[in-house]
Amino acid sequence: MRILTYAVAAAALALAGRAPLFATEFTPEVQRLPKEPVWEGHLKTFSDEDYAVEVERLISAFEKATGKACVPGPKHKVGLKIYSDSGPGMATPTALVKGVIASLVKRGFMNKDIFLLGLNQLRLRMTGYLPSLVTGETLFKGNPVFVLESNRYYDPVWFYDSPLPEAFTPIFAAHQTEGVPNTSTRDEDRKSFLATPLFLDADFWINLPVYTDHQVLGVNGALVNATLWNASNTSRFFRSPATAPAAVAEMSATPELLQTWRFTIASLEHYQFIGGPYFNSLYTRSEPLIWLGTDPVMMDSLMRAKINLARRHEGFEPISDEIRTLEFAETLGVGSTLINDAKMINVD
Repeated sequence: MRILTYAVAAAALALAGRAPLFATEFTPEVQRLPKEPVWEGHLKTFSDEDYAVEVERLISAFEKATGKACVPGPKHKVGLKIYSDSGPGMATPTALVKGVIASLVKRGFMNKDIFLLGLNQLRLRMTGYLPSLVTGETLFKGNPVFVLESNRYYDPVWFYDSPLPEAFTPIFAAHQTEGVPNTSTRDEDRKSFLATPLFLDADFWINLPVYTDHQVLGVNGALVNATLWNASNTSRFFRSPATAPAAVAEMSATPELLQTWRFTIASLEHYQFIGGPYFNSLYTRSEPLIWLGTDPVMMDSLMRAKINLARRHEGFEPISDEIRTLEFAETLGVGSTLINDAKMINVD
């Protein structure tokens, strides 16, 4: 099953200033107003207790405003897409995850029904999501943890088929794939398989990203955590700076993924404004804020503004305007980049 059309790629390339592949199939639609607000909570501390209080307030506010209760459905399962790929210091806070689990248990889920989904086994273990090899202890007893790089959670029926890789050369971003062998067949190289537990096995799923900058994608946050860090064979996109932003936008517009994506919760306990996604404590900021939103483009756009503010303050150039990841996703109807029109609702 080819889950995305080539017309979507045309939209991204048109925004990039390149001739679209199928120009007659694409009519740009930009300047969308935000669909829903971003709910904001203020953390007194970064303790488990304070996270639990604010997460409950955020989810309750979302349920009241939208009428969508976060309760078990026919599948009686919910997925949490966490981020650990920058390693210790820049991973989804475990206190946040425990707070989300507590709120879901309160609504009728059992721990065994709430699974965590991450990319790399070693980094999941280093950041506390998998049991310690020394003590065997884990912070998440009873919650299954699915490791995507085990290749057990991809289905050959569900893949993203991109026409882009052969159209560009790898020379501009060769360092992104240094040490990554390119031994796949031409057909295999065009396909990235999406992790199916989130949209086939769960009633809904919650995105729990961490924010860093990224030299190819611009912002490594809600959109990227839900797409490239949720799929196989994604290193191919970094062989050209032009392919990764388009791939993120196209994957994020997948109907099945959007239908089960309930919302994103992001903590600003730590975010990195330059040098990412590799963790560097010299370039991090911390704010006692936690956001919940259904518009990942808006949330990433708000964070892009914060990242750029920190970069300018430290004498660095802002994220390049040529990186159009968020604008591509906006054009495909995933969300809005108009942060001046953002509606922030304080839940405290």
